[in-house]
Amino acid sequence: MKKVFVSGCYDILHAGHIQFFAEAKALGDHLTVSFASDEVLWEHKKRRSSIPQDHKNVLLQSLSMVDNVVMGTNMELGLDFQDHFLELKPDILVVTEDDQFEKEKRALCARVGAEYCILPKTPPRFEPVSTSHIVKWIRAPKEAPLRVDFAGGWLDVPRFARPGGFIVNCAISPLVSLMRWDYEQRSGLGGSGAWAVLNGEDGVDSELDLGVGWQDPAVIHETGLCVWESGPRPVLRLKRNGEMLRGLMALLYTGAEHDTPGIAARTRKFDWIYEAGRIAAKAVLEESLDGLAEGVRLSYKMQIDEGMNPLIEADKSLARKYCGGGWGGYAVYLFASPEDRDRFVASDARARPIEPYLKTVGA
Repeated sequence: MKKVFVSGCYDILHAGHIQFFAEAKALGDHLTVSFASDEVLWEHKKRRSSIPQDHKNVLLQSLSMVDNVVMGTNMELGLDFQDHFLELKPDILVVTEDDQFEKEKRALCARVGAEYCILPKTPPRFEPVSTSHIVKWIRAPKEAPLRVDFAGGWLDVPRFARPGGFIVNCAISPLVSLMRWDYEQRSGLGGSGAWAVLNGEDGVDSELDLGVGWQDPAVIHETGLCVWESGPRPVLRLKRNGEMLRGLMALLYTGAEHDTPGIAARTRKFDWIYEAGRIAAKAVLEESLDGLAEGVRLSYKMQIDEGMNPLIEADKSLARKYCGGGWGGYAVYLFASPEDRDRFVASDARARPIEPYLKTVGA
């Protein structure tokens, strides 16, 4: 009888593990699977086990191609299974192409005369997935807000950051999900950041990888009406629940797509952006709607100076500006009263009301 041995964390079993076990078993007659104990997982991965180790044992035992299951408790990095391996003396140790401990495992095989076998990456019968990806997917929120930015946009892009500058933005509802997205896409509302967060990714890193700023995922994660310090990564200076904006915001879709990476290199008046951010940040501190509107108006002035088409005026609107980098997508409008906002929404089919969104504890 040819005995085959495999080892791994197997923290959350997925189809990739099953395919690996089946291919390993095909190399012999008897397959032993060793999984890392909770202590080993914590020591080496700094991660709690996703399921209790006794449950993990039962799951592995139930697989038709698995003949024996052992738990690795040795604390030597990469060799938690060593004691079982020396006792069982298998004929083959099977590893994957990306195994990080080849030198140590080959030496262990030499001690018992076992063959060290590397399984090539065969085309999977399904979309590949990893345990870490599953954990991120489980932890990802089911819904997320988008956001409107009032002032200071572009100062969240690391190469444009300015000491003493501020970015002011607000998470909004209705929320979006992977199954329901009731806004236009590529519209300047931080959709790419929300999409990354909903898929369990680090939204800030995802946006920075695109060469744009971090404000979208930062406020989507934080929620509320926020003031951020300009810099390479988000630092929250001040947060309000957004009640000063309830019933007073509307979006207008301009009919054109928005493309922040494509316009990042344009020439713009960063002094105006810097000043608008400082005005808006002071307004949030003082809970002044008029002050916030002043910051929005200066932001819009910069957008017009950059060459964007003027936005339609709205009766009794305090301020308006393109969301995000502009040149398309949505524009946000501020009003002095809910009645003024609702009249504007009723007057234009492209307009819709939005509200500030604050995530409650435990939500």
